[in-house]
Amino acid sequence: MSTPTQSTAQSGSATRPGLWRRIDAGIGRYTPRDITRGTLVLAVISLVTEIGIIVTGGAVRLTASGLGCPTWPTCTDDSWINTPEMGINGVIEFGNRLLTFVVGLAALAVLLWVWNLRKSHPSIFWISVGMLACIPAQAVVGGITVWTGLNPWVVAFHFLVSSVMVCFATLLVNRIGAEWRHRQAHGDQAVAPAAVVDGQTSTLSRNLARGIFVVAWVVLYLGTIVTGTGPHGGDADAPRHDFDPLVVTRLHAFPVYLMTAAALVLLVVVLRQQSSRRQRISAWALIAVIAFQGIVGYIQHFTGLPIGVVLLHMLGTGLVVWAVTTAWDRQVSTYRTRPAAVRS
Repeated sequence: MSTPTQSTAQSGSATRPGLWRRIDAGIGRYTPRDITRGTLVLAVISLVTEIGIIVTGGAVRLTASGLGCPTWPTCTDDSWINTPEMGINGVIEFGNRLLTFVVGLAALAVLLWVWNLRKSHPSIFWISVGMLACIPAQAVVGGITVWTGLNPWVVAFHFLVSSVMVCFATLLVNRIGAEWRHRQAHGDQAVAPAAVVDGQTSTLSRNLARGIFVVAWVVLYLGTIVTGTGPHGGDADAPRHDFDPLVVTRLHAFPVYLMTAAALVLLVVVLRQQSSRRQRISAWALIAVIAFQGIVGYIQHFTGLPIGVVLLHMLGTGLVVWAVTTAWDRQVSTYRTRPAAVRS
């Protein structure tokens, strides 16, 4: 005869799987069972919103609106939203918080849209999970940023989490795009799978892509130190790094030169190999984005950091993450589409 405690435990263990099955069935009933055009569109929307929040985060900092909402998670001690007395700074800061919800909804939509592909496409599913998991992490770091009065080290981490989200979204777009093109070309025919790496690579091209990816993250981190040393702290009383601006700027520029040289060599190698059109496009896009970011960076440095130019540099930062991730993915990814005959 079982004790009440044992009966309760058994009942709980039986209820949980039943509840999970109902949730699974409910989501699965209304979401696709294969990659669709809508899946790709949602992934692209998520990528765009995640680059966008880097830009709007920059706008908050550049307009001294970082403490426009002086508390978190509420905007004031008495209100969840900004009040008229807070002026334009409150509008800008609260607007950026609202955009976080938009980014979260986009990431959630992608996850739900690939819900039925957990077993057939685990890579796509788990990247979607990781991308969505970054949203609450970003919100918490944002709260710590406010609580610490815009400490530049915390602000840097806030930015880096956004960059990781862009990286996840880029990987997702590449994989879903490969799946969608495969469906369009072959339908339900049982043909060999396609790959993200759809052209020739070499040890040199793969190592260059890996090196560029790693150096790019060094560049991003050093860029946060330059930003934390500069005048745009998000608030007039925000703490700043006590570094020499010229020294940290030069420190930031050195790996940029390395990344640029490696990107040029990668382009030459890719053009000389039997690379695919997408591999060549990714190499050219990398050069174009680095050139754009470099030009904007020099302009902002020599013109005293005007807000409009710095915003362009923030946009360029998101594009750099997208470009280096794509170039790396097109050279080293092991992802292959699922043949139609084994899709579930």
